[in-house]
Amino acid sequence: MNTVAFDLGEDKSLLLVDDDEAFLRRLAKAMEKRGFEVEMAGSVAAGKAISTARPPAYAVVDLRLEDGNGLDVVETLRARRPDARIVVLTGYGAIATAVAAVKIGATDYLSKPADATDVTNALLALQDELPPPPENPMSADRVRWEHIQRVYELCDRNVSETARRLSMHRRTLQRILAKRSPR
Repeated sequence: MNTVAFDLGEDKSLLLVDDDEAFLRRLAKAMEKRGFEVEMAGSVAAGKAISTARPPAYAVVDLRLEDGNGLDVVETLRARRPDARIVVLTGYGAIATAVAAVKIGATDYLSKPADATDVTNALLALQDELPPPPENPMSADRVRWEHIQRVYELCDRNVSETARRLSMHRRTLQRILAKRSPR
């Protein structure tokens, strides 16, 4: 892969906060190739500590972390460095959480799987300019499947409760859960 020079400005510091260690390492490596000076955190507590001690110019924060909500890191960073460019990443995109993230101070909101190019475009987009659409967005079937899986997990893997909350017949839901995930 060829590395492209990006205009990151004077301060190239980037904080990555995600509890998926493999994803965190891959993204950190890719962002370093793009010229960022990366610091990683695997939890809300670590992200808030770094945001307080060394507030970065850029941040990519996962919404759902094992020890809490990534929006807490966004709030802490925004209070310490109002000009920071912050992107919130999540595997479970929803309009309500996107609105909450932007209200708290996130610059943009991306659904996983997002690659380093999508993240870089979102971090460097101008205020009034939308970043280009992702090269390989999730298919509509995949988004539907991810949503069903999320609700299923939130209902403690109870098929009947999940079906009720999704306004779906229980047998239909069982068929969907028995299949492999779409691409």
